[in-house]
Amino acid sequence: MPERTLLTARWVVGHRDGKHVVYENGVVVIEGDAILHVGSRFEGEVAERIDYGQALISPGFIDLDALSDLDTTILGYDNGPAWKKGRVWPESYVARGPYEMYSDEELAFQKRHAFAQLIRNGITTALPIASLFYREWGETVAEFEAAATAANELGLRAYLGPAFRTGGQVTDDKGNIRATYDEARGLAGLEDAAAFAARIDGSAGGRIKAMFAPDRIETCTDALLRRTAAVAAEMNAPVRQHCCQSPVELRLVREQHGCTPIEWLKRIGALGANWLLPHGTQASEAEFGIIAEAGATLVHCPLVSARHGSMLDSFPKCRAKGINIGLGTDTAPADMILNMQIGMMTARLADGMNAIRSEAMFDAATLGGARALNRPDLGRLAPKTKADITVIDFSHLLQTPDPIQTLMTTGSGRDVRDVWIDGQRVMTNGTILGVDAAADCARAQMQFDGLIAKYPDRTAKHPPVAQIFTPSYQRARP
Repeated sequence: MPERTLLTARWVVGHRDGKHVVYENGVVVIEGDAILHVGSRFEGEVAERIDYGQALISPGFIDLDALSDLDTTILGYDNGPAWKKGRVWPESYVARGPYEMYSDEELAFQKRHAFAQLIRNGITTALPIASLFYREWGETVAEFEAAATAANELGLRAYLGPAFRTGGQVTDDKGNIRATYDEARGLAGLEDAAAFAARIDGSAGGRIKAMFAPDRIETCTDALLRRTAAVAAEMNAPVRQHCCQSPVELRLVREQHGCTPIEWLKRIGALGANWLLPHGTQASEAEFGIIAEAGATLVHCPLVSARHGSMLDSFPKCRAKGINIGLGTDTAPADMILNMQIGMMTARLADGMNAIRSEAMFDAATLGGARALNRPDLGRLAPKTKADITVIDFSHLLQTPDPIQTLMTTGSGRDVRDVWIDGQRVMTNGTILGVDAAADCARAQMQFDGLIAKYPDRTAKHPPVAQIFTPSYQRARP
């Protein structure tokens, strides 16, 4: 019989009768990789007892759009428009031939570094996302073999699959953005991804599963998406497709297909219940209706959207339509708590103070993600579910009478203390075994600085770095 570990804390989020419940001075018992008991007390024998004191024992967060590289979107925070700042390939760069701006070793390191950051923020299940702007074309099987190794070693539960595409965005020197295509290359990328999926699905004791990641909808052709839908359905794997996130995307899709992005997915018969759709900030009422009808999941990424001046309109309205909503971080920091907080703020800006309560956003970060993946054993703490647990330290916070409201008002990803995945404690007091956080951060910064130095190569008219990224204030000289 597996040994039992008993966890106690001031607050425990359990699950009963189909919804979360809160136990004050609660108990969680882990047996093997599963939850044995959640409640106010436990009378059975246990091998170890851990009292977290003034803390919240929570289901682990599920990140459906989890940052897995060194985030380049932060470079656009005060630097725009995007086509002038290296966020769209210029025609001159395409003519000379795009190239990989990171080595295989650097890409492998970034996955491991990013996965550690996810764990530090209480994320126990992740579907990685990375930018293709600095890639030669798509992601490679080799880097995802390395990602599978990293997820296995760190203990992360992950859905993995290299991103592929049949097209990309290109701009001229005046900011006229068009789509360019290489369908054969994209279809070959899908077949590589399918072979990888078949090989890794269910590995690491079931913690690593397959997913399919066709890139942004305006860079994918009909043939690619139909084939993706068919292969994913055969494997019962999720498909994540970024769509309805920018005016440029909407224009390109309408020019090419004469309709909106979600209408096109429906027209070609691709959209299904296993599709995960970030971000929805440009979606119409009709498109939300199609998403609801298909049973697909809207992946809400509040932080990255708000940084660039947009927001979902709106979380309460989408829930009212019956749309399943999960959350994604999609940017640095990979702070799911911060995303929940900004999700609350933007929802209230859209629909008023009383439109949403804290538990709705917490459900999205846990139950919504589990529903998207068809995993009733995730996103909740109840007997026979997976022992994926996030422990959040409340000892230094000003606590409200309710732990979820405390999380939304004063919590932070930095408050995550311990993380358990599949019944194993993968982080203890903020430390992940085998990870030198300081050394990894220094290595990541060195790689990021190297990428920034290459930005003129893939920026329209090739201005120097100092013109691409203008400083907040004039740099003082001695």
